[in-house]
Amino acid sequence: MQVFKYGVDTLTVAKAIDLSTGKLIGIIDETAKQKINQSQQYVNEIVANNDTVYGINTGFGILSNKKISEEDTKTLQYKILQSHSVGVGNPIPKQVAKLMLITKLQALAQGFSGVQLTTLERILWHIDNNVIPVVPEKGSVGASGDLAPLAHLCLPLIGLGEVFYKDKIIKTAELFLKENLSPITLGPKEGLALINGTQFILSYAIADVQRMHNCLEVADIIGAMSLEALQGTKAPFDERLHQLRPFKGNQLVAQRLRLLLQDSEIMNSHEDCDRVQDPYSLRCMPQVHGASRNAWLHLKKLTEIEINAVTDNPIIFNADDTISGGNFHGQPLALPLDYCCFAAAELGNISDRRCYLLLEGKFGLPMLLMSEVGLNSGFMIPQYTTAALVTENKTLCFPASADSIPTSLGQEDHVSMGSISGRKLYQILDNLEYILAIELMSACQAIEFRQPLKSSILLEAAHDFVRQTVSFANEDRIFADDINQIKKIISDFSFMNYVE
Repeated sequence: MQVFKYGVDTLTVAKAIDLSTGKLIGIIDETAKQKINQSQQYVNEIVANNDTVYGINTGFGILSNKKISEEDTKTLQYKILQSHSVGVGNPIPKQVAKLMLITKLQALAQGFSGVQLTTLERILWHIDNNVIPVVPEKGSVGASGDLAPLAHLCLPLIGLGEVFYKDKIIKTAELFLKENLSPITLGPKEGLALINGTQFILSYAIADVQRMHNCLEVADIIGAMSLEALQGTKAPFDERLHQLRPFKGNQLVAQRLRLLLQDSEIMNSHEDCDRVQDPYSLRCMPQVHGASRNAWLHLKKLTEIEINAVTDNPIIFNADDTISGGNFHGQPLALPLDYCCFAAAELGNISDRRCYLLLEGKFGLPMLLMSEVGLNSGFMIPQYTTAALVTENKTLCFPASADSIPTSLGQEDHVSMGSISGRKLYQILDNLEYILAIELMSACQAIEFRQPLKSSILLEAAHDFVRQTVSFANEDRIFADDINQIKKIISDFSFMNYVE
């Protein structure tokens, strides 16, 4: 198996996901160990020389002018984890918390943070053994680092907090008994290095990038199926048209739609019809899906800068050269995360419009996608759910990064709120997967009314894959069951992987 070297190799979104799922193994190699040990030695020299450096021998935030004695510097680091553990709400997804460990280790292993090797080796133990700290979802303002969630993430290092252990949540004290572990004794600056950083925002961004890419791929496939069912034209996807307005996302979506519709009997059957134009939700898929792809690409690029960045404070270059700066500020990710909230919500918006078109009873389809309606409501009510989810997503689109509330008695007077941006996008994507599931369910129902004509090889494969899980509906049933089944094959990537 391929090995990733923390603090030495370049991390990507894909590699971070692979580390979180165990497909890739991470190590701290000798090169990283030398840098880590040297950085820790610099901190020890600063303490021994009684030089005043923020967070090493001073208080934190507004208390930065309070000098801490040499004998209290270690106690200071222990107390910072306790005092900053103020997160509230439900635990974040276990995968996101594991990504926090991975990205925190990548940042600290670069050797600018003054952290002990033993501390980083314990973080690596948690990753390798899939023992993941419980991190509450709320409480970070996304500047000075994601203080509260990172404090909860690191509590198990000192024997406090809770962890996911073999699919159960247990106290860290119980974990230590089971695994014969002892608490880490934090050295000077370590507590601050552990809680200062953007790893909460960043880990949500990594998960969001992966999930949104899946939704983008799936939206193209499902949109093509809806177009087939509605006997739409592929003319708006002509390569020449998109060379005249060459946005990368638009061109890619148009190319994918051409491929998805290639050699379709259904498409060829109505080439000489008298329809002039399709509704925008069909005709403008390259422009709408493409714009969302452009937003996603921007987020991915910035995430892969942040994933290899050092974001704690202060930064230790050597014993005589430390800089107290603002690399912990979450604004660089907060803005693109908010932008992607709009982009993901719009994918749901246009999908809902296609759901509606499929129900109208036009172009040879039965009204509400069922031969006998009246006694049966057909597919009328699933579209109510898409309408509700689309509106819910709109309410989640208020940009958290547009707001800032001062903290630390005004010392931290501008904050990013990017932690909220990352969580909101995660919620929007969850709703989007349901919306796409309902469109896929409706498109599969509709396309069967075109039989015996066949669609393209790819879209027939997509239809057959859904039919392994959910059957054609001749009459009403509990469609929530179907929606949940189809949502599952979307969210676990199996639908995309099968068709792609």
